[in-house]
Amino acid sequence: MPDNVLEAVGLHRAYGSVRAVDDVSFTLPEGGSLGIVGESGSGKTTTARIIVGLEQADAGDVLVRGQARGARRRGRAARLARAREVQMVFQDPLLSLDPRASVEQVLRETLSLHFPDADHDRRVRELLDQVGLGTRAADARPRQLSGGQRQRVAIARALAVEPAVLVLDEAVAALDVSVQAQILNLLADIREETRIGYLFITHDLGVVRCVTDDVIVMRRGRVVEAGPTAEVLAAPRHPYTRLLLESVPRPGWDPEAIAAARRAL
Repeated sequence: MPDNVLEAVGLHRAYGSVRAVDDVSFTLPEGGSLGIVGESGSGKTTTARIIVGLEQADAGDVLVRGQARGARRRGRAARLARAREVQMVFQDPLLSLDPRASVEQVLRETLSLHFPDADHDRRVRELLDQVGLGTRAADARPRQLSGGQRQRVAIARALAVEPAVLVLDEAVAALDVSVQAQILNLLADIREETRIGYLFITHDLGVVRCVTDDVIVMRRGRVVEAGPTAEVLAAPRHPYTRLLLESVPRPGWDPEAIAAARRAL
């Protein structure tokens, strides 16, 4: 069995009287892919931000390769090493890419910060090839690229630091269906090549079904169901999970009935 590359243990996060994350625990094995699914307000994005370090949990621990990420690390090198452990890819890469910088400059800046003595020319070419862009895209600025190409750049930048875990927060939600499939296939290939662990944050059960091994379902900050993806989606035990599955549009779908069922839960 592979070792767990990521563990979340009893995470809690409250905003006033609202418990955004309420005793959330899960594990992610090396090379594994875990989906966290739920509607807006379920706590999935807050959980992701805690994992990455963008927010601090009120209680609980996040461990990467057995080491607590909350532990204070002294010195610049130690802080950079912590930053490399977990990287995040957001829904809209335009918000995180410098509009003035070319693709090559974006990658070189990251490499120079984390690996100042490395062969950056070679590594830039490797990263562009790894995400299916090629060197012709190196001189382009973000707004000269399509949405799918920009997301490939964001993925390449995250991979540049060789993270143990890649958190993907609705990373394909803004893309056309055909482009979604291309990015998801790319991510599957990268996982097979690198053994990186994926944490998918999404409301899209189609994405969960396609690219995750295991899934946890969150509602109002708590985990209401967890298990292998195929089993959870084929035979959900919790009423909320069944409601999510019934909410997927299909012939005969009745959104008013779904809304009434949601209010009754």
